Order: sequence, then structure tokens, then C-alpha cells
Amino acid sequence: MLTRLKVSGFKNLVDVDVRFGPFTCIAGANGVGKSNLFDAIRFLSALAEQTLMEAAKSVRGGRTADVRGLFHRVGNRYADRMCFEAEMIVPKQGVDDLGQETEASTTFLHYSLELALRSDKSRSSLGELEIRKEELRHITQGNAYKHLSFPLTLEWRRSVVQGRQTTPFISTGQDGSGRTIIQLHQNQSGGSKGGSGKPAPRLAETLPRTVLSVTNAAEQRTAVLARREMQSWRLLQLEPSAMREPDEFAAPPQLGVDGSHLAATLYRLARAGETLGNGEPDEQRVYAVIANRLAELIDDVRELEVDQDEKRGLLTLLVKGRDGTAHPARALSDGTLRFLALAAIDLDPAAQGLLCLEEPENGIHPARIPAMLRLLQDIATDTDQPAGLDNPLRQVIVNTHSPAVVSQVPDASLVVAELKEGVVGEQYFRHVSFGCLPDTWRATRIEDGGAANIVSKGKLLAYLNPLSSRPAEPETNGHKKTKTRRVMDRPDLQMLLFSPDGAAL
Repeated sequence: MLTRLKVSGFKNLVDVDVRFGPFTCIAGANGVGKSNLFDAIRFLSALAEQTLMEAAKSVRGGRTADVRGLFHRVGNRYADRMCFEAEMIVPKQGVDDLGQETEASTTFLHYSLELALRSDKSRSSLGELEIRKEELRHITQGNAYKHLSFPLTLEWRRSVVQGRQTTPFISTGQDGSGRTIIQLHQNQSGGSKGGSGKPAPRLAETLPRTVLSVTNAAEQRTAVLARREMQSWRLLQLEPSAMREPDEFAAPPQLGVDGSHLAATLYRLARAGETLGNGEPDEQRVYAVIANRLAELIDDVRELEVDQDEKRGLLTLLVKGRDGTAHPARALSDGTLRFLALAAIDLDPAAQGLLCLEEPENGIHPARIPAMLRLLQDIATDTDQPAGLDNPLRQVIVNTHSPAVVSQVPDASLVVAELKEGVVGEQYFRHVSFGCLPDTWRATRIEDGGAANIVSKGKLLAYLNPLSSRPAEPETNGHKKTKTRRVMDRPDLQMLLFSPDGAAL
């Protein structure tokens, strides 16, 4: 679970500091840079398993020939480095790359990474990115409450923040020649789960990837679980075409980031559900739960099932209407399929980590947006109850520019992205800034005493009353200009849109 992210020098993110709870909605106009925050999260996730250059290519806009596009730019000048800091809660147990179980010595961690453009172009075989700093340290249980500002119970915090540690897991220093080295503090001998053993130094300028990305459990157990956590940070890009396809019997039973294998995932969940008295799985109960959830979106839903075609070896998702007609996935709307994919994630205890989703309102009727938002919030961990199999440590971050979404999300979950001006030397530039509403948990930074960026009421009203005060544009019809009456200009609606004093409701 990503609880805080600080980024500077990446695209138009300059001195960005955002706190996240279980559910966060980032609102902003098109092109303001809210998607760049998702790109920063994806970049960190990719760096946990790929080389520097592979990770750069995986991010939107990254190119092999010139990675400068990832750095903040002012005019023709690029920033000389990009910096990331992430505070995260990692699972207590997990498996390494060989499938062996391992355990973290502590679960609340702070990871920092600094990258720069390589000055020595002759070392082209290692790419053009160079690590200047990499560190992984613990956050103590005693200080956890200062860092976890969102509402939670003591039981939830104790269930996710565990263990003790006094030394770093990864640190940055210098060798005798003054060169930067990244040190992995290995597990102590004797089976200790900590990281205070003999450091294993790596020369930073020769590293083609982060030290975290190649750490194994034999060297550093906690670092492995930090890597697993970062690998679980996913951007869902649900493609209806992928969700409409039937699955072969041997298809992966996990939902892809594009929504593929939806039928196989639902079939697996049904087979793994609660059992009847004879020990057989109660598949119908699982399908009924999904169908009832889908009925919140569309009225004409009676049943849902996954048909097994033994002859062709295919699994096909079917939704039955109230008249008994079965509609296969290929006949369902885009919004229905996206909703079904999210409902499957909500029901799947194996689906953990951070899920990012852009514009969840796509394909959803405005009247049904509250149902979509309830589902997204249900996917996220419930901080009123201890985390566990029935309350997975999941997190959801969405971005939107829809007034319908902004008006419905909890006020404490809203983060507003807007462009602000800065100056380097004598040159002005614009960068994205993230603000919150007053009187919410984000409004006060507990551990450093600083003030949060508060969103003005004017900015918020622009979402709640879009275009309400803008006059209708004249429409040209041949040589004659006519004023087109918009829906909101109708006299029978004006009394519903405006209060007696003329202010938009």
C-alpha cells in the first residue's frame, strides 16, 4: 500500500508530495498532468523488476533513443535529475523468485531513488540513466501514526504495521575513491530477518538496474517483499475487446491489466468459493454475488454464469436478463464489462496491491456513477477492520475530469490537480500541483508541521457547476447567426438549476 509519494524532476512533477489513503480520486482538467502521477507510480513499479532503460520505455512517452523526455523540461533545458520517495506498507509474508516463503522484519518502509542522465556517453551499453541514490529504510511502529494520517482503527494499523528494525536495508555511500556506492545490508547470519549483516556494495555508475530489483531472499528478505509490493502497483487499462473474448480452459485464472481472462477469473472464483454440505463448491453463490452487484449498474439482470464448452474447451461469460435471455460477453456494453471486471477484483482475495484506474466513469450512465464509486471503494481495504483474507490490503487510485464523479466522491478522498507557475532563473514554467479540501485529513501534515495545499472554493465550484454561468455560443447557419438553446437554458429547468438568489445550485 502506497501511503505517500514525493516526486521531483519527472515530467511536469516538481516538488510534488501526495498522500494516499485506501481510496483516492484525483480530479483535474485534460492535459494538467494528473496522468503523470500515474506514470511516476508505473515507473517505480517497472524499476522494481526491469532495467533502467526497459522501465523508461514502459512509461508513456518513453523512448529508447532519448530518455530526456522523462525529465522535467523548462524551455530547452532539462532537469539534471529526478527524485522519488515512497512510503509503503508491505505484506508481512510472501515468496521470492524461486517460490520460497519469506518474511519481512518490518512492514512500514521508506524507499528513495534518485536518477540522472549519464554524463559519460561512451558507456552507451548501460543506457543513459544512472543511479545517484537508492535507499530502503524502516518507519518505526512508534512513528507510524504520524505517517498514516487517514482515518483508521488501532486494530487495522496493528494488523499491517508489524516488526522492528534499527538499520537500513539499502543505503548509499562512497568508496575510498569518492565514488557513489549502493550498499545492500544483508540478512544477519543465524536466521535473523533483519538487515544489519555485512553490507554488499555496488558501484552506482555501473548499475544497469536498481539494487532492489535484483535482491533475493537469501540476501535481504524485507527488500524482496518491498519489491513484491512495488510490482503489485498496476495501472488497469480495461479494454472491452479483451473482456469480450472467451477463455480456453488453460487460460490464466487471474485478471489481466486489460481485463483479459475475465471468464476464467470468475470461473476460478466460483470454484474456490464456499462449499456446500457435501464438500462441493457453491458456484451459484459466487455468481449470485456478482449478479447482485451488477444489478446496481443495470436493472435487467437475473443471473450470471460462466458456460463451459467441453467440446471446444472454452469458458464464456453469460449474463441472463429477467426474461431468461442469456447475453454472452461479446453482447455486453463497454461499461458493463468494466464494472464486471472490477466486481471480480472486489471478490478476489488474491487481488492485492495498488490499482490505478483512469476515468472510471467511461461507459457509465451519470445516474449509475455512484454505484461505480461504491464498488471502487469496496475494493479498497476497510481501515475499520483488521486486514486479512476477508479484508485484503488493497488500494485504489482513480483520476477523472468528470463533475459527476467529483460531486459524488467523499470529500476526504478528493485530490485536485491544477497547473501553477514556477520560475527557473528568469524563465517561467508551469507544473502540476495537487491540493486537498479544507477540514480533511490531508489538510494537515502531522509529522513535519507544514501546511497542505488547499483547493480554493472557486476551483471546486467549477466542477460542481460546469458551464452553468457561461452564455450559449451563437451558431452560424449560412450567413445568419442564431442562438442555440441548450438543455440547461430551458425555462422549465432553470428553476431547478439555480437558487432564488441566482447562484447555481
